[in-house]
This record gives sequence, C-alpha cells and structure tokens, in this order.
Amino acid sequence: MSTRILIIEDEVKVAESIRRGLEDNQYEAAIAFDGAIGRSMALSNPYDAVILDLNLPAINGFEVCKAIRAANPKVPILMLTALGSLQNKETGFEAGADDYLVKPFEFKELLLRLRALLKRAGWATAGHARVLRIADLEVNLETKIVTRAGGVIALTAKEFQLLEYFVRNKGRIISKVDLAEKLWNHTFDTGTNVIEVYVNFLRKKVDRNFSPKLIHTHIGLGYMMKEAD
Repeated sequence: MSTRILIIEDEVKVAESIRRGLEDNQYEAAIAFDGAIGRSMALSNPYDAVILDLNLPAINGFEVCKAIRAANPKVPILMLTALGSLQNKETGFEAGADDYLVKPFEFKELLLRLRALLKRAGWATAGHARVLRIADLEVNLETKIVTRAGGVIALTAKEFQLLEYFVRNKGRIISKVDLAEKLWNHTFDTGTNVIEVYVNFLRKKVDRNFSPKLIHTHIGLGYMMKEAD
C-alpha cells in the first residue's frame, strides 16, 4: 500500500498542484477543501501524514491540527500557510504541527520536508521496510510477510489488506460499512456476510492459537484491534 497523504487546503489550484506532485512521486493523496471535512477525513482514515493549511473555511487549521494531534500523537503534520509571522508559527507548533512551510513555496521544498517528517516518524524511505506492530504481531508492508510470536502466518491478499487496516486503526472501532467502502470499494450490502467471513478467516490465522486475542467484536458497531483479552 502506498504512503497516504491528506491535503487540507481550500485553494483548489494549490491543492491540486500538491496532489499531482505527490502522485508523481508515488504517494497516494486525498484532498479536503475545508477544515470540517479535513478533520473528519483525518480522524476516520489512516493517513501517513497531513499537509494542513491554516486559513480554512468552517474550522481553522489550528483547531484541525489540535483535533488530529489529540487523536493521533504520531502522524506528521506539515502546516502550510501564507501567515508566516513568528507568532503564527509558534501557535502552529503549539497546536501540534511538526513543521511549517510559508506560501509561496517550491514544491521540491515541500517534498523534502515531507520526506524528512515521514522518515522521522518511522515510515519507509526507498530500500527500508515499513513494519506495523501490535503485541507480538508484525506486519511488514514491503515484503508482505506477517509474523506472530516469531512465526510466519500465510495470508491471502485480501486477508493482508484487512489485517493492515485493522492494525493501522488499532484501538478504534471499525464498522462493517467502513470496511466495505475501504477494502471492497462498494456500498455496504446488509444482505452479504463477506466481511464476517473474512474476519473469521483472519481470526483463525492470527488469533486462534495465540494470546492475547487481538481482534474483538463490538456487537452492533463493528470490530476493534487491541492488545487485550
């Protein structure tokens, strides 16, 4: 799976230019054109970094930054704004931003800063594996090898995608609708049990013979991956 970047920027030309540049450099990019939508997307999807404008409709960038940082202490946030005073920078850093780039800017500088933030956060650069972990479970995103307690677990491609999504969202309840839209790319059909079937397949492989159990059902709500019995 590609490194996923969320761009929260209300200037359409700027946002689209950044998106094209990121995609040209093998990143996956999504855009939100106001603060409320950006906050919602950031809190409901597993992005690897956020590029955040300051002056946004609905909710300003400082408040969006605080909300993202409260929910995810580790995700890199690059604040991008025309307000370049020391006071604004100080407020941005206090809100949780990791870096601050003032408009106008060269895309190459944005890319260099983004790569530095991703590397600092522990994500892959070329030639280095990315590994997600919870308890004694490890998911290598480069080699697609999954291990638990040191032993290799063989998964199908869809099972791997499901496990990766669970681990990226550990500690959060994930609904069946969310899984259907993110992993099966269709509107959830209440008449199908395909999600339950795949979750059961995954449980048999990563949980059945191990402790603690990692995949938990919240009746009527969905599933949660957490390190607890």
